[in-house]
Amino acid sequence: MNTETPQLAISRVFDAPRQLVYRAFTDPDHLAAWWGPIGNSLPRDEIEFDVRPGGFQRWTEVNAAEPELRVHVHVDLTDVADGELLEGVMHVSGRLPEGIEPFATRLRVEFHDEADGRTRLEIRQWLPEHLAHPSEEGWRQAFTKLDAALMNIQAAEAHHREAEAWQS
Repeated sequence: MNTETPQLAISRVFDAPRQLVYRAFTDPDHLAAWWGPIGNSLPRDEIEFDVRPGGFQRWTEVNAAEPELRVHVHVDLTDVADGELLEGVMHVSGRLPEGIEPFATRLRVEFHDEADGRTRLEIRQWLPEHLAHPSEEGWRQAFTKLDAALMNIQAAEAHHREAEAWQS
């Protein structure tokens, strides 16, 4: 694993508060709603999180078109700052798409406040060079799903607040 220069650096702004975007990465139910490329899903019973320095995150990705492909992801968390940072080493194994061997990558995800209650995500990933482009495409597709999930959560929370206001 190359630890010098990240092969992948992504900066993306989401129209949601930082704590909600952080929760999307650290709550198993939220992660199951958006992680992975379009067409992949995460069986909820195959997600385990212990989010703290020295903890871990584990899940399995299943592709609907090729259910025999079961990608196991295990992240050993080395640094965690609530609402601000997730860093660790991601191990990818299982039945992977053809041409991809199991690999490990250092991953750093930073969460920053932006104006108007938005959040800027900064991702650095130290990948084997041949995986940089497919990983970038995977993040792009996952972020499309994350945008929709964040919008749905905020709409549900707003509806809940309105219902409570009616009851009081």
